[in-house]
Amino acid sequence: MARRVEIDPQTTLEQHAEYVHLAPAVAELRSESRPFVQAMRGRTIWMVNSTAQGGGVSEMLPGLIAHLRELGIRAEWVVIETEEEAFFQLTKRIHNMIHGAGSAGLTMEDRRLLERVNRANAESLRDEIRRDDVVIVHDPQPMPIAGMLSVPDVTAVWRCHIGLDSGNEATADAWRFLQPYAAAYDHGVFSAPEYVPSFFEGKSSIIYPALDPLTAKNRPMHVQSVVAVLTRASLLHAPGPSAEPPLEPARRIQPDGSWQIALRPDDLGLLTRPIITQVSRWDRLKGFLPLMRGFAELKQRLREERADDDAVHERLMLARLVLAGPDPESIADDPEGTEVLEQLREAYLGCDADVRRDIAILALPMRNPTVNALIVNALQRVSTIVVQNSLREGFGLTIAEAMWKGVPVLSNSKACGPRQQVRDGVDGRLIADPEDAEEIGTALREMLRAERLDALGRSAQQRVHAHFLIYSQLRHWVHLLGTLTGAVRAA
Repeated sequence: MARRVEIDPQTTLEQHAEYVHLAPAVAELRSESRPFVQAMRGRTIWMVNSTAQGGGVSEMLPGLIAHLRELGIRAEWVVIETEEEAFFQLTKRIHNMIHGAGSAGLTMEDRRLLERVNRANAESLRDEIRRDDVVIVHDPQPMPIAGMLSVPDVTAVWRCHIGLDSGNEATADAWRFLQPYAAAYDHGVFSAPEYVPSFFEGKSSIIYPALDPLTAKNRPMHVQSVVAVLTRASLLHAPGPSAEPPLEPARRIQPDGSWQIALRPDDLGLLTRPIITQVSRWDRLKGFLPLMRGFAELKQRLREERADDDAVHERLMLARLVLAGPDPESIADDPEGTEVLEQLREAYLGCDADVRRDIAILALPMRNPTVNALIVNALQRVSTIVVQNSLREGFGLTIAEAMWKGVPVLSNSKACGPRQQVRDGVDGRLIADPEDAEEIGTALREMLRAERLDALGRSAQQRVHAHFLIYSQLRHWVHLLGTLTGAVRAA
């Protein structure tokens, strides 16, 4: 049943304040929050979601909760649990439908399953949640739980991290299915105005997801640290002797289709070549396959055409594509992820040998979340371009993570999340069709040739600093919670 998750804070606001470029934002957060925090004493904020690991929500919650506590707000994290595997198959289907993928046809049996699991979890929570507490429920999986708690004077907020800015039949069916549970909520929080369903109009707010700049995935890394992490994860040949112990190695699909250590059959060239990187979970909506086809088309054109500038042509020929995601052993219970990875492997094996040499499909170790985060951090920092070729994307915090590191991003204008972050030609590039291999290849070529690549990266970092760091997110949450509970009037 519902399980409380212990928080092990990676960073503190005191640590943030030690950085000259972060200190003003920390001071502003503390100053603005103080009256609301004092007025909310005695209440507990309960964050409820469906998993403690894997995915953006479970990555964001620990930092959000830890910093709320630092500000003086009592906050707890609870994960709903069940042994019914069909529940997570259903909620994955709902997730995809909201993104416009899949087909309509949710049934009364589906509703009974969703409610049965949530009712059992609600019963285990009733003795812990008190009058005047706040319950923030994340995404569709636990949405029915707010109406099942039966605790008086509880403020309920539904935080939906997903959405689609242009609906279809599947999207409409998913929202119809979820609409009955909306009545139990005082307010909804979404990542974009386009994502707000009609039944939350008039009682919703927009809060952007945000990154913590000092977590393992985003903290500053000196060149020695970058090299050390990549070397210890078997992504780079050791440039010299080291006393640091090896990490669990990253693995790479080989020309024969097997998985081997990532340094086989050759060095990836992460420090010497132009590197194009996408890091995501193995999901059809992440657009790995058309990205690989676009890169392959670019390479094929380069081999066939006459070079107008030998230096630029050589730079393009040296470029490599890195597609990275969780090790398949860690997604054994995710049949869709396994299927997507297998399709990607087959497409890779179907490429010409010359193209295969310039594509690396990497499986990153997942047993230790901190190790995984450090590897992603290092990979993004050695990248020339980071791509997020998502066909659908609720927000896509991996975009902000790359931009924060000063790396320009290629994404697409069809997905609402990417275009909220990337300004085309200012922080990176936005293409019109993430499934058009020719357009992808052309955009990659233009970016690799661009003299303004560094300027794009600097602009990207400034945009994240202004809009997508955790301090602004915390300020918005404190103001919203103060307003909903009436604490703002007391303040």
